[in-house]
Amino acid sequence: MTRSLLGYGVIAGPVYVGVSLAEALTRDGFDLTRHAWSLLANGDLGWVHIAVFVLTGAMTVAFAVGLRRAHGRGWAPRLLAVYGLSLLAAGVFRADPAGGFPRGVPAGQASWHGVAHLVSGGVGFACLVAACFVLARRFARSGRAAWAWSSRAIGVLFAAGFLAVASGAGAVWANLAFTGAVVLGWAWISALAVHAYRNA
Repeated sequence: MTRSLLGYGVIAGPVYVGVSLAEALTRDGFDLTRHAWSLLANGDLGWVHIAVFVLTGAMTVAFAVGLRRAHGRGWAPRLLAVYGLSLLAAGVFRADPAGGFPRGVPAGQASWHGVAHLVSGGVGFACLVAACFVLARRFARSGRAAWAWSSRAIGVLFAAGFLAVASGAGAVWANLAFTGAVVLGWAWISALAVHAYRNA
């Protein structure tokens, strides 16, 4: 059971990144340089991205439960569980249209569900960054220097990417930095899940 739960952490990232990238390259009017992946939840095919949010959020929560079973109580499983719950919330509370996507839909005033999407994302991203540093400290104590430094680096880069998109006012560099940070964050979760699976 523990290994099965940890296995969800291995596949959650590839599922999210793979489906999101496929959507980004095929959805009419979507521009990787200007639009965040969350906007894919809008439009006629928005249900696809909503499903991805819900599915990968549930997978991340399952992984967090497996991590707790494998390595005991601590802040890291709790923080990763909150990150997974934030993904579920992001699927429930859709992001507002922005930047001309979907095509022909003008950006309007922020809706309640758009604000809820931003809040859930902010909470989830903060928990993911915190989990990186919590686990970095644990890895350092156990003598795994490479894991400790890489976890710190991912935490810093993810935080920088989130701050960039939050303050970049739609700039291309900010959006690309955030997209890269999301990919790195998922890669770290997958690598962590593989590590935990092998040592379970």
